Amino acid sequence: MLRIWGRTNSINVQKVLWCCHELSLDYERIDAGSDFGVTDTPEYMAMNPNRLVPTIDDGDIRLWESNVIVRYLAQKHNYGRLCPADIATRFDAERWMDWQATVFWPALRPLFIALIRAPPRQRDATVISKGESLSLSALRILDARLSSRTFLAGDVFCMGDIPAAATVHRWYALDIHHPDLPNVLRWYDLIRARPPFQRIVMTPLS
Repeated sequence: MLRIWGRTNSINVQKVLWCCHELSLDYERIDAGSDFGVTDTPEYMAMNPNRLVPTIDDGDIRLWESNVIVRYLAQKHNYGRLCPADIATRFDAERWMDWQATVFWPALRPLFIALIRAPPRQRDATVISKGESLSLSALRILDARLSSRTFLAGDVFCMGDIPAAATVHRWYALDIHHPDLPNVLRWYDLIRARPPFQRIVMTPLS
């Protein structure tokens, strides 16, 4: 059985769990990271030298990096739908997965940490202001992209939507001003109608 190490409030773990539920996969999840520890043990570091979550063990294959895990599971279990078979569509999806990791989440993460995980007395107004500005700039890119298609890589939901949608959910859940982004909102409404997203991602931020 697929084994997944990670805590359920981690955005990176949520991506993987959401993907598993889209694929109706059975899995065993082991609490790890943050207050659960585990990631600093020699056994875990042998699987993932970064000491981060998630990590998966799927028989002879062990992987870390959430977006890579999503790609792997989608190709293994649902090639042609969740993992697009058309090469242009597939790599269109993949670049938006990389964009989430290199542009969108780095812009939003400091804002998320400041508003959700930092004690109120430690909140830095400069960090919050910059986080709002940078994350909105990223979202405007997303909004422009979605002006001409239903989902990020075309007319069908696929693996390319998972990382960005998990991040967009956090942006909407934060107590900040949310300017009108009609295409992002239309897409987000489609995403949050999906039961696996409701079950895994639409949980209180922590």
